[in-house]
Amino acid sequence: MDINDTTAEADVRDNREARRYEITRDGRTAILAYRREPGTIALVHTFVPPQLRARGLAKRLVAFALADARGRGERVIPECPFVQAYLEKHPEEARRAE
Repeated sequence: MDINDTTAEADVRDNREARRYEITRDGRTAILAYRREPGTIALVHTFVPPQLRARGLAKRLVAFALADARGRGERVIPECPFVQAYLEKHPEEARRAE
């Protein structure tokens, strides 16, 4: 598997039943868990299995979740420390997430 896996964003799926975005690679799943309420989405927890780390999957999950929320007109509540750090590093995304 290529460390710079650029196909991952296309493979992000919204598993609504489990309330999380997912990317599955090599039989393992990276997740970004969320909680939805009318007009808002709280991004609560990111987890990437050790075997999938250093591929940028968590960043892709966050970028996908933010774009999805924007498309739905939802306000984003970044509870997860990784999501908070992502928004600090990408202020243009933070402005669009509000």
